[in-house]
Amino acid sequence: MKHPVIPAFVVLTCLAAVGTAFADDTLRCGSKIIEVGMTQSEVLGYCGAPASKTEEEMPVRSGNQVVGKTRRYEWTYTSYSTTRVLVFDQDKLVSIR
Repeated sequence: MKHPVIPAFVVLTCLAAVGTAFADDTLRCGSKIIEVGMTQSEVLGYCGAPASKTEEEMPVRSGNQVVGKTRRYEWTYTSYSTTRVLVFDQDKLVSIR
């Protein structure tokens, strides 16, 4: 008979990994959860103004060719001892670091 501690350890490790992945893709502002796919106005409505903002124009590529340009925005929110950077492509939130 196998020892039940090993499967429990594997399950707990997997759950911890899933929880960490979820935490990296979201930000809590009060009672609201900010997640990838939201717009800049939604984030502003829930979180208020960020501590800092940067903006840069980025080339859009298809293979080796530049086929256009897009705007990338990074908003930094600081709360307690945590700093989160929200990255927007045009108006859509694409990542939370």
